[in-house]
Parts: sequence; structure tokens; C-alpha cells
Amino acid sequence: MNNFSFRTVPNIMLEWQAARRLGEILGAWSEHRRLLVVTDAGLHKAGLLEPTKASLAQHGFEVTIFDAVVADPPESVLAECVSLAAGSEAVLGLGGGSSLDVAKLAAVLLRTKQAIGDLYGIGKVQGSRAPLALVPTTAGTGSEVTNISIMTTGETTKMGVVAPQLFADLVILDAELTLGLPALHTAATGIDAMVHAIEAYTTRHKKNPISDALAREALRLLASNIVTACRDGSDRRAREAMLLGAMLAGQAFTNAPVAAVHALAYPLGGRYHIPHGLSNALMLGPVLAYNAPAVAHLYAELADVVLGPSDAPAAERARAFAGFMGDLMDRSGVPRRLRDVGVTEDSLPTLAADAMLQQRLLVNNPVELDESRALTLYREAF
Repeated sequence: MNNFSFRTVPNIMLEWQAARRLGEILGAWSEHRRLLVVTDAGLHKAGLLEPTKASLAQHGFEVTIFDAVVADPPESVLAECVSLAAGSEAVLGLGGGSSLDVAKLAAVLLRTKQAIGDLYGIGKVQGSRAPLALVPTTAGTGSEVTNISIMTTGETTKMGVVAPQLFADLVILDAELTLGLPALHTAATGIDAMVHAIEAYTTRHKKNPISDALAREALRLLASNIVTACRDGSDRRAREAMLLGAMLAGQAFTNAPVAAVHALAYPLGGRYHIPHGLSNALMLGPVLAYNAPAVAHLYAELADVVLGPSDAPAAERARAFAGFMGDLMDRSGVPRRLRDVGVTEDSLPTLAADAMLQQRLLVNNPVELDESRALTLYREAF
């Protein structure tokens, strides 16, 4: 067996309506009472924070709320958050992946003199961070259990911070918070989580038996519940399964990193502001086909998870798995072609060039991917 290491957050709880007693939970977790809450305006204005705010007030928390997080957050949003947070002792991130990413970096910047630009890359964070709890409101990114934060650094570029300090102290999974997600958002974030599981299982580097087990279980939970969650957003069982599946996939890809699907998805978000989960869904089919000659045996194993065991040859099972994923995306209602979301054909070469900037991800792909091949994949997705 190859040597490997595996890291994740130390405390995870899944509890229906946990957000309604968050003051009690956080009060038992930490002695700090000056709390920065990082979220987005949509959640705040929709009233989803009201039970949490009431519980925090009841248990003596002095709360500062930063609700200016936007999708694909730029550095200016993080800087504004940290400026508002002066005096805060602990951080609570509550929201989608963007809110959780900002919360993780805010917790670091409350304790370090490093500039934001000094944090990008792997292992660049120095020192400790403020106590950090994370509560996801979407079943997709897995950001609540990753040691990664992604920020938008220019008009079309993103950069990542990867450091052990970004692992939260406490993660709370309350599926009640996901009940209001529209079907398209549920589909896109769910496919995003499935991509995390698939790429963790087939990654070239750091593939390990713990991530493999988590990826298989994540894929099982997500595949068997995503259509139900899209069609009946109030189904508690499906919502909890999706939230748990996304978290397990997050643990898997944190330790066995993602690859070409994500590398090709990032330029779509940067240039067209397509949501990250949808970008992954759009590029999944072409990448599955491109990688299949090298990892058909692994796709066959994943086919066993979602379709049941079979003695068919690996190549046949790999095709069956790709077909299953395509059918699942069709049934979930997610757009399937780049042209359907406003991407223009003349921009495809620029997207391919942008994708080459994601070498941190491309090195993990089981098949080498250069700019010309990236362009071919974009054309197939178009």
C-alpha cells in the first residue's frame, strides 16, 4: 500500500434545526462571545438568520454581521469583511461556498499581519487563526470541510489559498437551511459535489483508501437523492442525504485533489460568471470521455456504486457510468451545453488559454491536458 496522509476538521455534527440553537452549541464550543458572522445579503434579507441571531443573543453573544459576500468574491469583499470584524474573537461562516471561503480567510486575517496577496498558494499562511465554525446552506462545495479558499483576483482570474489553518474547528450540517434552494441551484450544486467525488476517486496524485471510501459513499448518497431534492425541495430525507454527501465529497477531494473538470470550469466562472457548480456540470461529460481510456477501471468501480454490481468489461461499465451521469444531469434539469448559458464560440480559445493557468489542478488529471486538447473539450461542451 502506498504511503498517504489524511486530514479533516475535528468536529462535525448533523442535526435538523441545529441553526435554531446555535447559541447553545457555540456557547459550549468556545468561551469567546464577540462573534463575526459571515454570510450573504440574500440569506439575511430572507430571514434565514433570524432564529440563529435570536439564539446567539439569548446565549450572550455580541454579534457583528457581514452580509456583503457575493458569488466568486473579489479580494475587496474580504478586505471589507476583515475591516468590519475588528475586535471579533471568533468567526461563524453561514451560507454557500463563497461565504464559507471568506469566513475562513477572515479568521486567518484576524490573527496575522500577512496581506491577502501573501496567502495564495500552498502552505503560505503563517501562525494561527481565530476560532472558526462553519454552517453550509448549500449541498455542493464541501467548503465547510476543506482547507481551501478561492478568491477572484482580477476580472477573469481566481487564486486559491491552501493551508491547514483553513480547516474549521466545528462544522454544523443543518439541512433545514437548504429547504429553500431552487431546483436549478440544487441540481448545479449537487452535480458539483458529485464531480468532487469523481475527481477525488480518479486523481493522479494523493489518491488514498480513505478518500476513496468517502467518495464512493458521497456518490451513492448524491446520485440516489439529487432528482428527488430537485423535484421536491421540502423532502427532509433527500436534503439531509445531499448535505451529508456534499460534505463527504469535500473531505475526499481535500485529501485527493480535483483535476481537469475544475480547471476547465474556473474560466467559465471568471469570464461569464457562471456559478461554479454549473460550470463543473457543463464540463463533466467531455472530461469523463477524455479520461476514460486511462481510468476506465475506476469509472467501472463507480458504476458499481450508482448502477449496482456487474461482470461486464471495464470499458463497457465506464461507458455506462458516463451515460448514467448524463442522464442524471438531464433529469435534474441542469443546462448541458455552453451555448445554453451564454458562452460564445469565438471565446473558446481564450477559455482554453485561461485553463492552462490552473496547473495546480491540471497536474492531478489522470491524462495530460494541454491547451489544444482543452480547446477540443470546450468545443465538445459547446
